[in-house]
Amino acid sequence: MASDDSIVLKLEDVHKQYESADRDPVPVLRGISLIVQRGDSLAIVGPSGSGKSTLLNILGSLDSPTRGSIRLDGEELAHLPEQRLAAIRSQKIGFIFQSHHLLPQCSVLENILVPALAATGRAPASAVERAKQLLERVGLGHRLTHRPAQLSGGECQRVAVVRALINRPSLILADEPTGALDHSTAESLGDLLVELNRDDQVTLIVVTHSAELAAKMGAIRQLLDGRFVADTL
Repeated sequence: MASDDSIVLKLEDVHKQYESADRDPVPVLRGISLIVQRGDSLAIVGPSGSGKSTLLNILGSLDSPTRGSIRLDGEELAHLPEQRLAAIRSQKIGFIFQSHHLLPQCSVLENILVPALAATGRAPASAVERAKQLLERVGLGHRLTHRPAQLSGGECQRVAVVRALINRPSLILADEPTGALDHSTAESLGDLLVELNRDDQVTLIVVTHSAELAAKMGAIRQLLDGRFVADTL
């Protein structure tokens, strides 16, 4: 059994339903339980409408469960005030989306430092140095001062990966990170995520429709009608 300090994320019997004044409640998640240990990589797969996006929003504290427990680094998230949740999102969770969401008026370096700025209003020298090191690692050290319009789609997504890593988060959540990329670029980005997980013990959860990306993760969980129905090592 995993020790408590090795567990990054723990969900117990998480349910989510949406209320409506003119119809019965709509259940979206039905009793999700999950343990993610430090350094794990996990793909969550399933058809559209299976609850993947809702689950990812709950994992990222962007939404709360109707009932059940969700703990990140041992802290219960389900009923925390928004101010504390915002701090957790900034400090402990890195997000990668299908669209890179880079600020077009800012340089690559400035975009990467946005999460660091959120905490104190200024980026410490250590964050600037880390950004430069990570950019070198992903092959973009020469792009520091470039703006997103000067980059390819794959390069923009690599910048988004570095941005997600800048605050050394406990958990990276990636929502269809290769969905907008061509096959070759998607393959390269998938390999980068695997490398970061393997070499830096970055804990990674990926929601994806891509069988190729899912196969690169350490484990796969299938979501169907709001429930996990299978897992594969």
